[in-house]
Amino acid sequence: MRALVVAVVAMTASVALADDVDDAHRLALAGRDSYWNCLAQEYTRDSNKSMSGQDFTLHIAGVCPSERQNFRVMLVDYLTMQFPAVDAGAHMTTANNAIALAQKDIVTAFIRHKEAPK
Repeated sequence: MRALVVAVVAMTASVALADDVDDAHRLALAGRDSYWNCLAQEYTRDSNKSMSGQDFTLHIAGVCPSERQNFRVMLVDYLTMQFPAVDAGAHMTTANNAIALAQKDIVTAFIRHKEAPK
């Protein structure tokens, strides 16, 4: 009987952990979407149309600070839950790389749009 109780407790804890990981994943995705939406709003601002690619790159690096930080925190939290044996610094590097890729993608789109024949 005791073994059954231990098994039920272990399964309950496992299900609870899986739910926590799923919640963390949803929050990380929501953080990503919020950051991307903010970057997209910057992309479409009329005041940015006259910027050079280099100026836009510098501009994008400084916009959406709260969305960027929220995405970083949520992604690190998720990665820590999903991969607890991995060093926390590696999770931070992954989150920072995801942010850098988002910025690179929006800058690339901006430059391609500027260079497109009109």
